[in-house]
Amino acid sequence: GIGPDDDPPTVSLAAAPASAAPGERVSLAAAAQDDYVVTEVRFYRVDVGGATLLGSDGSEPYALDTTVPLGAAGSVRYFARAFDDAGQMAQSQDVVVTVR
Repeated sequence: GIGPDDDPPTVSLAAAPASAAPGERVSLAAAAQDDYVVTEVRFYRVDVGGATLLGSDGSEPYALDTTVPLGAAGSVRYFARAFDDAGQMAQSQDVVVTVR
């Protein structure tokens, strides 16, 4: 994907289950598309002062298992970023997992 007609990727993120206790597993699944090729999807957790990179996946299905941080309260937010072969990036909306 090189050239003026190269569009940036699109990405959306889902998390399951919708609520989890600290230490429990949350499965993140991203749907990413590009007019040429998606090279990588990176998964992040929103933390105080920034975002923490949890890991990445270079092939479909784009997914990552993580755990709710110990000491988390209220909710935890996650997002994904998709990258294409031209270096363009898209970021998903945040998904919220309720901490129980």
